[in-house]
Amino acid sequence: MVRHVVMFRWEPEVDEAHIGTVATALDAMVPQIPSIRAYTHGRDLGVNIGNHDYVVVADFDDVDGYLAYRDHPVHTQLIAEHIAGRVAERAALQFEIGG
Repeated sequence: MVRHVVMFRWEPEVDEAHIGTVATALDAMVPQIPSIRAYTHGRDLGVNIGNHDYVVVADFDDVDGYLAYRDHPVHTQLIAEHIAGRVAERAALQFEIGG
């Protein structure tokens, strides 16, 4: 199984309403991409200084499943409409779990 983790720091002008829109769009995207096995996302709790603002964690059967998600038109459209230009910093990785 492959786990994908991506973390964002929003640009200062990104407000709570937009973050809510992103969350709704992510939830709506999940059933449209068959290769997703598990998907969760959310805002940082603010417990530690310096954390990123938002995280997405997704699981796939294999690398091909992740690539299908990464390149899926619904996913790329969501990024273009809701994420691109609104992120000050992004960190991501993919790693094997349960293997």
